[in-house]
Amino acid sequence: MPTTEQEVNMKRLAMMIRGISVAMLTSRGGDGSLHSRPMVSPGVEFDGTLWFFTQVGSEKVAEIALNPQVNVSYVSAAEHRYVSLSGRASLVDDPEKKKEIWSPEHRPWFPQGVDDPELKLLRIDVERAEYWDMLSAAMAQLLGP
Repeated sequence: MPTTEQEVNMKRLAMMIRGISVAMLTSRGGDGSLHSRPMVSPGVEFDGTLWFFTQVGSEKVAEIALNPQVNVSYVSAAEHRYVSLSGRASLVDDPEKKKEIWSPEHRPWFPQGVDDPELKLLRIDVERAEYWDMLSAAMAQLLGP
C-alpha cells in the first residue's frame, strides 16, 4: 500500500522531534503578548498530536481558553534539529492517557503524580510544521497550508 506525502512527512517529523525531552510552548496572553515556557515532552511517538501535562489552574490554561492557537518548538542544537509546530490546544482529562504518557521526568513538576486531581493533559492538534533545513539555510514546511 503506497504511503501519502502527508504520512511520509508525519514520520519524518516524528523522527526529527524524537528524543528531544523539552519543548518550548508559546501561547498568547489576554493582552496579546506572547508567553513561552519549557514543557517536558513525553516519549510518545508523534502522530499529529502533541501531549503535555499541566496544572488546571496554570496561566497557560487560562491563555489557551482565550486563544487556543499555540506554537511548540523543539531544538537539538548538537544534531542540528530545529522544529516549529503550530496548532490548536485543548485541555483534556483522560486518566488512561495520563497513565500512558507519565514518566519519572514529570515528578519534579507534579509531585502528587498521575492521580493529582489538578493534573490535566494539554492536547495540541498540529496544523502546521516547519523545520530549519541546514542545506538550504531556510525554513522548510512539512505540514499545513
